[in-house]
Amino acid sequence: MTTSGRFIVVEGLEGAGKTSAIRTIQQWLSEHQIPFISTREPGGTPLAEQIRTLVKQVQDEIVAPETELLLMYASRVQLVKTVIQPALQQGSWVLGDRHDLSSRAYQGGGRQLDENLINSIRQVVLGDLTPDLTLYLDIDPAIGLQRAQARGELDRIELEQLAFFQRTRAKYQQIAATEANIVTIDASQSMQQVQQQILDALQQAYQSGSLSRDAKADLNPDV
Repeated sequence: MTTSGRFIVVEGLEGAGKTSAIRTIQQWLSEHQIPFISTREPGGTPLAEQIRTLVKQVQDEIVAPETELLLMYASRVQLVKTVIQPALQQGSWVLGDRHDLSSRAYQGGGRQLDENLINSIRQVVLGDLTPDLTLYLDIDPAIGLQRAQARGELDRIELEQLAFFQRTRAKYQQIAATEANIVTIDASQSMQQVQQQILDALQQAYQSGSLSRDAKADLNPDV
């Protein structure tokens, strides 16, 4: 898909510090005078937010892993078709709080669903849409869950056993090691160190061309 915008995604387990990372990237984009929108998954549109509620809230029945997977992709395709793709085509950059890598890690690793099933659904829903840069905040699940618990009441997924998040982290790490557009950030460091790693990754990607200065010129013809 040819666009003048760029797609940056922040990924990680609960408690990894995605909210702080997103604020850091938003400030970087603003300093570079790059127009952008922020999204979150699941959610991001009125309909997708309703699906988010179904996914997150504790249910009176067991949610089958396949049901969870399909709900995630239903929410995602609604966001992609109505928000992400139009924004990119209009020249805005998109900063995503989670995207497809979450399903590959949580449902593929945590739920242990067949990778071929996920890839088939992914191809139908997303086609060739992939983030230009993904920042994966890596953290020990035990530490992340402690942070999440300190924030307040846990949702249905956050209530999973530690082993679930260990499998999810392992899948994140496996994918991040093989895909060039994913940069791993050590989220166990101090906030200042994490922020600096994020800024370094953004600047390196910007200068290398994956987040190119040419793209910025396209977006801001007068610059």
